[in-house]
Amino acid sequence: MAGSPALLLLLSLGLCCNGAQGQGNTTEARFLDRTMKHPQEGQRLELECTSYNSYSGVSWVRQDKDGKLHFIVYISMFSQTTYPGYAKSSSQFEGSKQGNSYRLVVKSFRAQDQGTYFCITNIEPMLHFSSGQPAFFPVTTTAAPTTSTATTQSSQVTMKDNSQQDSDAGTSSDNTPRFYCTMTMWVNLSCACLLLLTAITITTTHCQRPSSA
Repeated sequence: MAGSPALLLLLSLGLCCNGAQGQGNTTEARFLDRTMKHPQEGQRLELECTSYNSYSGVSWVRQDKDGKLHFIVYISMFSQTTYPGYAKSSSQFEGSKQGNSYRLVVKSFRAQDQGTYFCITNIEPMLHFSSGQPAFFPVTTTAAPTTSTATTQSSQVTMKDNSQQDSDAGTSSDNTPRFYCTMTMWVNLSCACLLLLTAITITTTHCQRPSSA
């Protein structure tokens, strides 16, 4: 019973602080691919835990974003694996041992697999947590479509200005015949008044001339 995964997980929760103050952290959890920063959805993710002083195997756990720990697998020093419910295999995870490296494979990384991964070693008389390896999807940001909005507004303003210019041009064109018509009418009226004035002048002059005896 001392080697059961459930018991190891419970003991790790109770003794992790004491383990951190004991012989020091002798394990390290990390991506097998050193160049990896963030896993992608559906990707096969491989992690390794290097332990040099463990003779009782290693347990892999995941801490989610809410701080809860989830037991994944226990890998013995003989490369035997035990999953939750004492299962010997898992559809989502694979555990193995190669030399001093205890490896965990996430077959298809999903959103629910995100978190910080730790491995726990039992170095008598205490348990030791490894350094944590965060595994989260990359953060994506969406830029505001300011350029598109500004272009649309500019197009709308240009169309409005063109419409106003067309309207003004149409109004000016309509007013031109009226202007000429009005000018012609006033010229004719002036000419008629001038002729009338001339006729009156001639008549008056003729009437004032003395008649011959």
